[in-house]
Amino acid sequence: MKNSKSLLALLVLALVVTVSSCQKKTKVTEKDGIEYTYINEGAQKPESGEYMLYHLEIKNGKDSVIYTTLDQPFPGYLQANDSIPYNNGMDEIFLNLKKGDSITFESSAETIFGPNFPPFLEAGESVKVRLGAFEIMDEMGIQDYFAKVMEKENAEKAERAKVLIVEEGETIEEYAQQNGLNVQKTENGLYYVIEEEGTGEEVTPGTTMYVNYAGYLLDGTLFDTSWEQIAKDNNVYNEQRPYEPLPVNVGMGQVIPGWDEGLLLLKKGSKAKFLIPSPLAYGENGAGALIGPNSILIFDVEVTEVQK
Repeated sequence: MKNSKSLLALLVLALVVTVSSCQKKTKVTEKDGIEYTYINEGAQKPESGEYMLYHLEIKNGKDSVIYTTLDQPFPGYLQANDSIPYNNGMDEIFLNLKKGDSITFESSAETIFGPNFPPFLEAGESVKVRLGAFEIMDEMGIQDYFAKVMEKENAEKAERAKVLIVEEGETIEEYAQQNGLNVQKTENGLYYVIEEEGTGEEVTPGTTMYVNYAGYLLDGTLFDTSWEQIAKDNNVYNEQRPYEPLPVNVGMGQVIPGWDEGLLLLKKGSKAKFLIPSPLAYGENGAGALIGPNSILIFDVEVTEVQK
């Protein structure tokens, strides 16, 4: 299996404009009439059932990148299937990719994406595509490839998380000081304030806790709550959902790490505030429209019931 370090080089080939004309070969798709040019043409096509790996860059008419696989952990891939019909010009181009192909073409957004083109583009707006196919793999090969990429990505994400825990911890401490919060910190980086001690036995992993909560961004924006009145006060009340304590099988990975760790510090009747750095919340992906990537979250929580 070849290393993916050649991917960028292949895509760069497609971007080079100083290549001599004898190296270029232009074709037109039978469907949609997309004119595409080979900056470099490969020779090996995947057998039916094999996978072609490729890198893709898409720009709008102003040469602003709107999508690229180069900043993603994984490249694009497709499985060759001799029985798949061509529904459009894009199918013709992608299903005929050969290892080593570097292709460039330009067409309208509607032609490139179909009727469900991105809302930030106009149907007739020019879209530029650069495509580089770099490897053919069988089922076992691609599984091994993606497993190694995922392992590398997880290791890098863990290192990024360590940095964020420190940086966001400073932000949380500043926020706590400004808001008069006497926070405590766990070894993992969770900040918390126990505002009212509960009663009963210590909670252990696997215990079911019923929790009322209100979740906020650092700027005070409420993104979710189980308290009906808080939802109404913040104009986010939804009559279609129940407002009641959330059952959590605590310490079992059912909730974000900050909750799993924080709830184990509480008992029945406890009231607390969790200030959670993003690696212990929704991390680099975020969650929904309000919780963006690397968002620090603040939760007010109340444990209403504990069931062993």
